[in-house]
Amino acid sequence: MKLFATLTLMFGLMASNVSSQEIAVFEKFSDFQHLLKKNNDTTYAINFWATWCKPCVKELPEFEEINQHFKNSKFKMILVSLDFDSQLDSKVRPFVKNQNLQSQVVLLADTKQNDWIDKVNTEWSGSIPVTVIYNKDFYFFKEGSMSYDELNEIITKNIKQ
Repeated sequence: MKLFATLTLMFGLMASNVSSQEIAVFEKFSDFQHLLKKNNDTTYAINFWATWCKPCVKELPEFEEINQHFKNSKFKMILVSLDFDSQLDSKVRPFVKNQNLQSQVVLLADTKQNDWIDKVNTEWSGSIPVTVIYNKDFYFFKEGSMSYDELNEIITKNIKQ
């Protein structure tokens, strides 16, 4: 009987676990900002998106393909959700699970966008999706969607071997 109860509890906990991936929540931009300025040989692709943004959702499979393509390289993909932190469990985690996102996902919950958008890039109008790709010798910024081919070309030209 104890074995049955233990197994039932285990399977119940596994089924209730919406995503096995931990999603870090940054309440303040200042806590998140270090991800935009790492000075090492790794190339970072950082995509700002939200579950309610159709162009964002449409391009995420391309970002996941790129993440898989470069997974054995000095490369790191970070998907930055701009959903409300109150939607972490109701929208973001289920979305990450349903889309089988393997890239690192974080949630930036700082709602004072007018205070931090220019700190990402002064050209950013505030709309999403937005992508920043960088390493210690290279910086790229684009507001708007990106395709696999665009991402692949930029990363291939600038990744450190």
